[in-house]
Amino acid sequence: MTGRVKKKLNQKKIDPERLRLLKRRLAQAIPEPKCELDHKNGWQLLIATILSAQSTDKKVNEVAPELFRLHPTPASLAEAPPGEIEALVKSTGFFRNKTKSIQGASRRIVEDHGGEVPHTLDELVKLPGVARKTANVVLGSAYRITTGIVVDTHAGRVARRLELTEQTDPKKVEAELCEIFPPKQWIDSGHRLVLHGRYVCLARAPRCAECPLNEACPSREEDASLPPGKRAAAEKALVESRGTNNALVASSSPQK
Repeated sequence: MTGRVKKKLNQKKIDPERLRLLKRRLAQAIPEPKCELDHKNGWQLLIATILSAQSTDKKVNEVAPELFRLHPTPASLAEAPPGEIEALVKSTGFFRNKTKSIQGASRRIVEDHGGEVPHTLDELVKLPGVARKTANVVLGSAYRITTGIVVDTHAGRVARRLELTEQTDPKKVEAELCEIFPPKQWIDSGHRLVLHGRYVCLARAPRCAECPLNEACPSREEDASLPPGKRAAAEKALVESRGTNNALVASSSPQK
């Protein structure tokens, strides 16, 4: 798929009241969703997103500053010795392939786009190492250009648990989510699903009792422990601190 995703894939009727509750609670818990890959411009975000494959945003944020300090432009990164780049990004995993991708993408940006990251999905996915998810991240987070919804492992898991989709293929999950959320909400909704999955709706031990979406989630494993507002505030603090604020744990402790 290119451009805006095709619609009419989601044949399952979702209760509108439950959907409104989900949207409202997500927005309350994560009012200002942001990509957690640190960046100063679209090119840095593109490189960071490529490096994040099979890695974590935290690890990429540790590696990227030195990479961009030594190579602050696409031209500089493209011309660098591959061995040097491999050493810089090694801790993110698959470092040889990632080096080829980030140098190849940088080279194409210089040669084909005058050193500027292209602003269309069709052009971005032609760059080495760039698939639809990466393009959506860059366009949405760096330029606020709406082309779709970012669907990573976290977002897909949350969408299935909330029964917003039964699909497992990220492209099909994205297409169904784009039916549910209006285009003006695509960018923020994608980030909210990612962040909610990263900090609350965990893969192995979801924090159902502390989850703001508890009452609207058909997959919840236990009932809520606190009022919705307190649960939303706790998740907001957790997201804003990138997981360092133990508000969720504290909020679920017995009150004295």
